[in-house]
Amino acid sequence: MLIDSHCHLDAPEFDGDREAVWAEARAAGIEGMLIPAVAPYNFDTVRSLAHAVPGGRYALGIHPMYVMPLDMDEALAALETAVRDALPDPRFVAIGEIGLDFFAPGLDAEKQTAFYMAQLKLARRFDLPVILHVRRSQDQLLKGLRRHAVSGGIAHAFNGSEDQMRHFLDRGFRLGFGGAATYPGSQRIRRLAVVAPLDALVLETDSPDIPPQWLDDGAGQRGRNTPAQLPRICAELAQLRGMSAEVLARACASNTQAALPRWQLAAER
Repeated sequence: MLIDSHCHLDAPEFDGDREAVWAEARAAGIEGMLIPAVAPYNFDTVRSLAHAVPGGRYALGIHPMYVMPLDMDEALAALETAVRDALPDPRFVAIGEIGLDFFAPGLDAEKQTAFYMAQLKLARRFDLPVILHVRRSQDQLLKGLRRHAVSGGIAHAFNGSEDQMRHFLDRGFRLGFGGAATYPGSQRIRRLAVVAPLDALVLETDSPDIPPQWLDDGAGQRGRNTPAQLPRICAELAQLRGMSAEVLARACASNTQAALPRWQLAAER
């Protein structure tokens, strides 16, 4: 069983062939997909897509790269309302994508942090896991988690140190690995993918972003990433760990469901 624990199926890159992209993923063996929101404007879209695709699930949150134009009070009020309305929906599984991005230029660290802290408080109030955006912000994210302990979740596209990894694991998080781990030069990510406990790993594509190595022409041009790349990503990670792709896929699917306890609600109805 393969689950793509992070895919932006709503992205404009898929506007021309979204149904074909999902059909290709299903044909490749993808049985589940988590579609995270990034801002209030796409809350309805990710919910609709999660209901439209077999095995779809969704998260609601405000991404750190989208906070700059938002009025904080209005946006957080919209998020809280959307979360309350989504609680009866078995396909709603988490608060996300939230977090901190200290790599992309032009982002206000103070505003990002204020949104992050507020969303952690919201997740704790509703006892929901979170999907974390982690980019050069591991220690700052951990500081927030120590202040507002949430019920775990997934640290998406994790790229920290082994010590930071242990701190996230101690707080009940699983770690997302995808296309970045397929590049031979990504030595730290590849080592993390090997040394992390098997029960800590989840698979992701972050489609249409973070394409795997085989979609990179080596000259700066990267093809569009899709969920159908997940089986090969899984195979690459399995080879790094010296295990079968089938065993890794099953473990990662189980880990995704454990990180997001509401995942099984839709299956049970």
